Amino acid sequence: MTQKQPDILQPGQAKQPLLEVKNLEMYFPINSGLVFQHKVGDVKAVDGVSFSILPGETLGLVGESGSGKTTVGRAIIQLNRPTAGEIWLDGVDLCTLKGSKLRAMRRRMQMVFQDPYSSLNPRMTIGSIVGEPLIVHNMASGKKEVREQVAELLHVVGLNPSMVDRYPHEFSGGQRQRIGIARAIAVHPDLIVADEPVSALDVSIQAQLINLLEDIQEQFGLTFLFIAHDLSVVRHMSEHIAVMYLGKIMEISERKELFENPLHPYTKALLSAVPVPNPRTELTRERIVLQGNIPSPINAPSGCVFNTRCPIATEECKVEIPVLKEYAPGHSAACIKI
Repeated sequence: MTQKQPDILQPGQAKQPLLEVKNLEMYFPINSGLVFQHKVGDVKAVDGVSFSILPGETLGLVGESGSGKTTVGRAIIQLNRPTAGEIWLDGVDLCTLKGSKLRAMRRRMQMVFQDPYSSLNPRMTIGSIVGEPLIVHNMASGKKEVREQVAELLHVVGLNPSMVDRYPHEFSGGQRQRIGIARAIAVHPDLIVADEPVSALDVSIQAQLINLLEDIQEQFGLTFLFIAHDLSVVRHMSEHIAVMYLGKIMEISERKELFENPLHPYTKALLSAVPVPNPRTELTRERIVLQGNIPSPINAPSGCVFNTRCPIATEECKVEIPVLKEYAPGHSAACIKI
């Protein structure tokens, strides 16, 4: 596989984002009635999300289950068409594309799914699974060239090319996820959305997969949206981190700044739950325990969506909707109490 060459910037020239998400909304309608169905409401899975990622960098998207992280990833890849907003990939608004134009852009963005067991077709050999994108996008001519490229891809992700005729059930979870990664990089994409790619794996295997993702990012010049709920994994993988809660971004910052100077109460609570290796530090640091569960997006709280669990919330927080405001260069948070 040919490696991508890094962009050479002229003096004074700023990097332009590869991916820009602007005011993204993803609503799922709630219908009532068995025969004459009518809409009675919406599940606001994603509600006004905005961020950008520079070429070759990784943005970590974190939050509890049900916060809308996966829905953001699926909307970017256009597996779910957004209700509103804009998704710009290298200057092209994906939300305006259909048919062959969208199919052509899909070659430039791929997804690694969370579950390595259900994301692979059990009736296809891994050679067919990894080779299918090459055929769909006309990136190989003839069975021989497809097989050669598949063998090289398997080698890149640490699998023996002799396994090409085996089926997914013959592999472990970690090996299946490597197959999923090989399929994703087969078409030389610019952007990869990794949706909790290691959460279903053992801890020792997680480390191997994270190192593999970092290696292929450097080798092929990839840009990542890395979705996870484990902050320690995100810290290792990402240059910038966005924290989501109930469909909205609570805070977004450069990695070091977020861990050393968190602004939003939700971010502080998440960080307080991350284990610290030093036992003395672990005993003395403040632990913030959030009460209750994340509310349903069907009936989200008024005002700030976090107000029902926030330790510093007031009556004002139940009315006023906070906006994502920049408090330091590259460090923004959505809280009226900061």
